[in-house]
Amino acid sequence: MRGKACIVTGATSGIGAATTRLLLAERARVLLVARNEERLAAAAEATPTGDPATANRVVSTLAADVTDPDAASRIVAACESAFERVDVLVNNAGTMPVASLDELTDDDWQSQWELNVMASLRLMRAAAPAMAERGWGRIVNVGSSSGKRPSSRNPAYSVTKAAQLSLSRVFADAYAKRGVLINAVAPGPTATELWTGDEGIAAQSAARSGSTREQELEAAGGNVPLGRLGEPEEIAAVIVFLCSEQAADVVGASWSVDGGTVPFAF
Repeated sequence: MRGKACIVTGATSGIGAATTRLLLAERARVLLVARNEERLAAAAEATPTGDPATANRVVSTLAADVTDPDAASRIVAACESAFERVDVLVNNAGTMPVASLDELTDDDWQSQWELNVMASLRLMRAAAPAMAERGWGRIVNVGSSSGKRPSSRNPAYSVTKAAQLSLSRVFADAYAKRGVLINAVAPGPTATELWTGDEGIAAQSAARSGSTREQELEAAGGNVPLGRLGEPEEIAAVIVFLCSEQAADVVGASWSVDGGTVPFAF
């Protein structure tokens, strides 16, 4: 990955932060994208880049909400300004408020659609053509195991994550012959802020059921055949592999990285 110019959205925590660390360890250059400028600055300072002068050349940041219609063009332009081009795009930004099917409003469905489908679509549409002109590119969309087997915790999230997996395949078919390889990963329950935080999935589920966050996390891990939650570094390792030269024959795949949560991979 030496010298590759990468974009990682949702880069300040969890899978995005782990992916950033591993890309930098592989000598890539990374534009960190997230909504909060303070968290971006903290994430950039925490990256393992060593000398600050070196950090200035391999790490850049942009505060942006990926659901804004003009965000994709700004993100790609920022990467090109910092690193001259875009070689790799990791669409990782996402969140999942707990809500039952009966509770979900039209606005809830639409917000999940904008975040999980339209944001990925716009960024791929902005980045892929220039990659194709150079004959090399990698795009990884971070989906979810609930896109393969729907979860009742938030059906809108599950349905739009399924759409994101289909979207990945559509772009993969369109760009593979021009050297742009597009794939998806589908993590299961993972020990990130999304699950373990004070307002995370476990805490929200606990408030609804009268249990505790710790009990919900234990139950979630117990439902995984591996017997535990995944670690963000484990997901990041697969993402970075798919971004690398070693994944030269992997196209249009949707890799389950979920400890066996989905009964079979597809």
